[in-house]
Amino acid sequence: MTVSDGRPYANDGAESSTLSLDDCDIHVCQDGPRDAPALLLIHGSASSTRSWDPMVPLLTGSHRVIRIDLLGHGLSAKPADRGYAIPDQARRAGAALDRLGVEHAVVVGHSSGGVVATALAEQRPDLVTALVLVNTGPSLDAFIASEPVTIDPSRWPPTDERLRRFASTGFSRAGYRIPEELLDEVRGMTYHTFTETMRATRSYMEQRALPDRLAVLGKPLLVIFGEDDRRWRSSSASGYDVVPGAKVELLPGLGHSPLIEDPPRTAASLLAFTVRVTG
Repeated sequence: MTVSDGRPYANDGAESSTLSLDDCDIHVCQDGPRDAPALLLIHGSASSTRSWDPMVPLLTGSHRVIRIDLLGHGLSAKPADRGYAIPDQARRAGAALDRLGVEHAVVVGHSSGGVVATALAEQRPDLVTALVLVNTGPSLDAFIASEPVTIDPSRWPPTDERLRRFASTGFSRAGYRIPEELLDEVRGMTYHTFTETMRATRSYMEQRALPDRLAVLGKPLLVIFGEDDRRWRSSSASGYDVVPGAKVELLPGLGHSPLIEDPPRTAASLLAFTVRVTG
């Protein structure tokens, strides 16, 4: 493990490091007491650990908060010859927790990060204590089709205008001021990693809907959904009701990114759940 890479984080005291796994280097950020119950936060596509920055200070009073940059994102490696399939991303997340000495964790995923969280629970039921999915559509039927944003590989990264069009549906209303650092995360990806990670999520969800995968695992599940999501129909959250004991919370006035739009409200739901499942 190599310590701090020097990139500024919104949270003082965060430990930024890089883990050299078997097939790649994965960037990890840790906050909070190392002896507290572990929370693993997994970002969505074309994002990074920084998407969780507004939430972290609200969680560290009671948890060891661990964030990772999935392969192809943030400060993790962006190779053109590695697998970006969801099971591969989940395996790396599990390996990162192993390297950090974490034996049990509540795993939280935002958007497609919830798909990775689901795959990790399938692979490592011993490691995953419970799951929280934040605005993760249960199946592709729940996706809200929008005007496609054509991306020319010869003109990567996209222009600011195209980036903002792509990111705009990630928030509850048109005109929402999108944090510049989140746009930087897309600019920092390669065309290959961007397209392959999007394709990987679709492929995994085409194989089997998430509620069907989760229903057989027997893990406590909280689903948080911004009611005004413009990417996934919030009414589709009821699809998770097939998971025994699942709790679904709709947050009025929030869109696809409640962790950024209203961190206190999102954290309150998350913390109430973790208290219940970890004691």
